[in-house]
Amino acid sequence: MSGPTTGAGAAPRVVAARVLDAVLHRGRSLKAELAAALPKLADPRDRALAEAIALAVLRQPARYEQALDRWMAKPLPRRDGELRALLLAGLAQLDALRLPAYAAVDATVGAARAMGRAHQAGLANALLRRAQREGLPEVAPDAHWPEWLRARLARDWPQELSAILAASAALPPQWLRVNRQRTTVEAYRARLDALGIEAHPDAVRPEALRLASPVPVALLPGFGEGEVSVQDASAQQCADALAPSTGARVLDACAAPGGKSAHLLERDPTLRLTALDIDPARVALVRATLARVGLGQEARLLAADASDLAAWWDGVPFDAILLDAPCSATGIVRRQPDVLRHRRESDLHAVVATQAPLLDALWRALAPGGVLLYATCSILVEENAAQIDAFLARTPDAVAEPLDARFGRASGAGRQRLPGEDDADGFFYARVRKGGDSESGDS
Repeated sequence: MSGPTTGAGAAPRVVAARVLDAVLHRGRSLKAELAAALPKLADPRDRALAEAIALAVLRQPARYEQALDRWMAKPLPRRDGELRALLLAGLAQLDALRLPAYAAVDATVGAARAMGRAHQAGLANALLRRAQREGLPEVAPDAHWPEWLRARLARDWPQELSAILAASAALPPQWLRVNRQRTTVEAYRARLDALGIEAHPDAVRPEALRLASPVPVALLPGFGEGEVSVQDASAQQCADALAPSTGARVLDACAAPGGKSAHLLERDPTLRLTALDIDPARVALVRATLARVGLGQEARLLAADASDLAAWWDGVPFDAILLDAPCSATGIVRRQPDVLRHRRESDLHAVVATQAPLLDALWRALAPGGVLLYATCSILVEENAAQIDAFLARTPDAVAEPLDARFGRASGAGRQRLPGEDDADGFFYARVRKGGDSESGDS
């Protein structure tokens, strides 16, 4: 043979490069691009690889972009955006993913040919071989963070800043939530073990298993039958923090994609649960999530703005409300790294302004004695501790109920977990009780 072909391994690299080109050069959403592109790959392992490559590049884009800038005699023109994305993907395979060099280099060169760029395959080969020999230049871990956001992190968490940046650039663990209506953690762990998949139970989250290495969802036994879901440990703890009583009337106010609603119902199918989201398409995601875990008939699903009570509320108070509020997503940058490319300071101001009316409106829908759990996947004080402190100050019948150290460090009236702490995502929780007597109580 005269040279590398477009054989095995090229297809997921092509998909990853095209997703990255859309995100990096055209400002598109990573989640939306992956949703459209991954189904084109038949093998779930190829889908997992393409996603892993795209995420690896976006967690440390400045590291790979600087290598290209230093090593190329002149920058690639705009029309070569796909090739630039492919080169970044190749570097991330060697660096962050630590794939065998022969596989990463040959398959990436093959991908260049498959993309109709055979004349540039030599360039790809030369750059990746150089990276293999020399390693990549060092780049500050916050080089790709917007200055305004970096300044806020330094203000809010000066002692923890370095750890936050490092955790946000790292590969996150894969956490599973076992459906106690279908099986047990012990039984499901045994099924994984029989397949050679190492999993560890957790002392704090009763339905959780942490995988030693990520596994494509399609290869998880019983996933399609609802025996298990993929959900980070921090998100799983919302059910513990809310802790509704048996059969309580519960609202999940910003429910999509439905993981927290499903978890609550898996624990107690007698809950009278309403799952609400502003976008009908996102409500469809909740419906699909509940159907997969076998609880599709157990919830009332509504598409409406949670802050507009007149549009959806029937006037009957809820015993417990979960408000997983819209936020900056700064606690899950390692899972959604394109957040740093898309988020603007004005976006933060807008989302903070949205959170307060949600709290105020939903408080009116809560029964006396009931509990509201305010949660975000943010690590910014103004969205979390400051938001709840302001709510408590203007709401005479709101009383904060302390959560314990299982939920992270004390932060105002709530608890804050920073990215990577307890192997979990960054998350904030605040539990607030409404003054007065409760008919149903809660536990």
